[in-house]
Amino acid sequence: MKTRIITAVIALLLFVPIVLYGKWPLVLLIYVMATVGLFELVNMKQSTYHMILKCISFIVLWFLLAQQITAMDEWVSITFEQTIIVFVMILLILTVTSKNRLSIEDVSFYLMATIYIAIGFAFFMQAREQGVSFVLFILFIIWGTDSGAYFAGRALGKHKLWPSISPNKTIEGAIGGTLIAVVIGVLFHIIHPFDYSLLVIVLISIGIAIVGQFGDLVASAFKRHFSVKDSGNIFPGHGGILDRFDSLLFVLPFLYVIQFI
Repeated sequence: MKTRIITAVIALLLFVPIVLYGKWPLVLLIYVMATVGLFELVNMKQSTYHMILKCISFIVLWFLLAQQITAMDEWVSITFEQTIIVFVMILLILTVTSKNRLSIEDVSFYLMATIYIAIGFAFFMQAREQGVSFVLFILFIIWGTDSGAYFAGRALGKHKLWPSISPNKTIEGAIGGTLIAVVIGVLFHIIHPFDYSLLVIVLISIGIAIVGQFGDLVASAFKRHFSVKDSGNIFPGHGGILDRFDSLLFVLPFLYVIQFI
């Protein structure tokens, strides 16, 4: 527990100021986190013949992130969609040229993994461009949901939420986390109002809480499928980037779809 607390404090002292400042330090941080996150995910799938897939996936990830940087517009002319189309074509060609050493299942995994990581961190940059208040609102609700679910689950948890994927999570914890998310969302809106009604903020807070918990379950499903405890060990006591940002990677695309960011 002591290690977890020390790691969390140090991480927050480094992460929060960069998020508040934004600009190139934040872009660099997101590139580092996205790269480490993709490495953690693809590293779960061990294979002798996957080095070329990993290299291509990282290049595509960096291109996809670059397309969200306004200052890169004159340097990166290929669009997000065009990059993905080229990526798909390259992956399919590799299934033929590798003489079946790379299967459709293999390349499909790398396609999914790269897009999963890319859209989450790309929309993080987009949320920051909307304003630091948007980022803080999202982070506070996600952190509040996690804490609320943990304490509500320990105090009241009796019914397992999804035991085959995450045996420690409970329905009571999920409900408790969602309620805390609503409270945090309402308080944030009172202190720093958005251009939305209170009802919309409540609904968005509920959406963030629910989608974020699904993001947590998806990351747990990856780890259970590949029989790993943590996605990485970059954060002592907390695991890897995917362990800490699994909810955020799901929440940000959701908020983009509903046009909040």
